[in-house]
Amino acid sequence: MKTSTQRVLLFWGVFSPVATSGFLGQPRNRASIVSSPLHSATMTDLTFSTPDTTGIGEHACIDAAKRMTRVAVPVPNDISPSGSVGISYIKWAAEKSKRTNNPPLILVHGFDSSGLEYRRLGPKLAASGIDTYAVDILGWGFTQVDGVTSFSAAAKVKALESFVDTMFGKDTPFCIAGASLGGAAAIELAAIKDSCAGLILIDAQGFVDGVGPMAMLPTPLAKLGVGVLRSIPLRNSANQMSYYDKETFATEEAQVIGRLHCLRDGWTEAMVSFMQSGGFSPSSKVPLINSPALVLWGRQDGILEGKQYANKFVETLPNARLQWIDECGHVPHLEQPDLTASAISNFLTSDVAVKSSSSLLGSTGTRGPQP
Repeated sequence: MKTSTQRVLLFWGVFSPVATSGFLGQPRNRASIVSSPLHSATMTDLTFSTPDTTGIGEHACIDAAKRMTRVAVPVPNDISPSGSVGISYIKWAAEKSKRTNNPPLILVHGFDSSGLEYRRLGPKLAASGIDTYAVDILGWGFTQVDGVTSFSAAAKVKALESFVDTMFGKDTPFCIAGASLGGAAAIELAAIKDSCAGLILIDAQGFVDGVGPMAMLPTPLAKLGVGVLRSIPLRNSANQMSYYDKETFATEEAQVIGRLHCLRDGWTEAMVSFMQSGGFSPSSKVPLINSPALVLWGRQDGILEGKQYANKFVETLPNARLQWIDECGHVPHLEQPDLTASAISNFLTSDVAVKSSSSLLGSTGTRGPQP
């Protein structure tokens, strides 16, 4: 039985690793550097400032922040009048000696989080031979916010699809993993992209649609509600709820650095835009996934009940298998990165994933550019 506080957190989507991911916001006076000129050849945002890691001790976070960059991807004019948006991402290149023929893997973070959420998992996947990209969802992380007119769920999925097409080629095979609410985004993309060769769901939200009454609130009230997400008490609660081993992982540093991104200029407006759009609607898309799927679930997840949701994914997805991660809460990629990396690597190199990827490669040709 969840307490009233937990139900509120679940409603807002804060059950994602937002308070525990250890991502870092740019200082307020630098956070609005978003409508920046782009290199004419690479479309890389040359003025993008990497997240400020001053005062942070975790090496994995510092390294991931240094790797972060941002690239412009085309979007419809109703999302951005300029016809493009800047999407930030982190790349961990596959270790050459272990490189495989598997497609690149996209990692999608949870609600109001960033790619730095995968700072512990990304290097381990790369070490196993997988080109890995942790991608920020439009309006969250360190993506462009200035000059963007819509941060709806549809806009987020469209920008994510455009990132995949821009980086790898429109019909090039790719695999995608989504954690918590990021699972909803991953499901929606996989359902519309035939080139998706594999789907990985990590304690994912896939059977809860929308954001509830928040979608109907007037903007002033919505801003007040969104402001609650910045509060230290709520962040502390989410931090504690996310882990099984709270003493080791639910630290003060995790809470502090998990809150910094909210101070970016434009964060409130982007969040309100998403909430008023109604949120993601993944439940009807789950049965449409044609690619092989791996469902990973922390055995001790106290936020999304695995026996209910994990098993439902296996029952609903056409081709899925479930793997439990023991001694783990809602965020296996943060609490048990070794076990999570091993499970993903085994899935991607299994016969079913390789067969699916080989079939797609045979019909689509060469992979596109990979900055």
